[in-house]
Amino acid sequence: MPQQLPLDDLTLVLARIKGLLLTEEKVDRAVQLLAEGIRDAFPGSSGAGVSLLDEQGRRISTGATDAVVLAADAAQYDLGQGPCLTAWATESTVLVQDAGTDDRWPLWTQAVADLSIRSVISSPLLAGTRCLGALKIYSTQPDAFDTATARPLEKLVFPAATLLDNIQASETPKRFSEVLTAALHSRDTINRAQGVLMKQYGMSQEQALQELVQLAKTSRQPLLSISLEILAGTRNTSHERK
Repeated sequence: MPQQLPLDDLTLVLARIKGLLLTEEKVDRAVQLLAEGIRDAFPGSSGAGVSLLDEQGRRISTGATDAVVLAADAAQYDLGQGPCLTAWATESTVLVQDAGTDDRWPLWTQAVADLSIRSVISSPLLAGTRCLGALKIYSTQPDAFDTATARPLEKLVFPAATLLDNIQASETPKRFSEVLTAALHSRDTINRAQGVLMKQYGMSQEQALQELVQLAKTSRQPLLSISLEILAGTRNTSHERK
């Protein structure tokens, strides 16, 4: 029989998971912590996983408690079917009482037949009107979870999804900033290399850029690498070879 989570324990678990996620700034780490916290919170679970998905159902971040969970999750996304994808697509909790006899996802159940997975419960990560992905718990025993298990799981998943959504939102500008900084650095380096060529050989700005592009083509190196070598004085130009 499934073991139920008392209200007091549920409150403590919810507080713990909130505390873990609130201290995180990285989505990947937060997803991993959530998977571990959910596994520990539910008696009878052998492992848990969390997947964040894009609008096409492709994983953008994954957390798993062990190799079995990783393998079971990978099979879902490789085959395009399974309880986690169904929970995400339908935005509703999916219960598998015995993977050995469940016929909803024949390819997936066949793929995990050797993974000692019997019971699964998966809930969507809903944040407002958006579904970020899904969370799933596995057990090596049949009938380890039931509809009563879904209620406390959903109580944990909703606030966790909101926190993950906030972490994603806060991380996006940072990632954009890092990419933008790198791009601006590259552009500045190339501009300075152009300036060196213009000064040394009386080239126009367009001629200097053409020289850098030609050097990159003939050496099969990135334009940034060529520019850095020009600035360091370690790259011979076509004018120096004449």
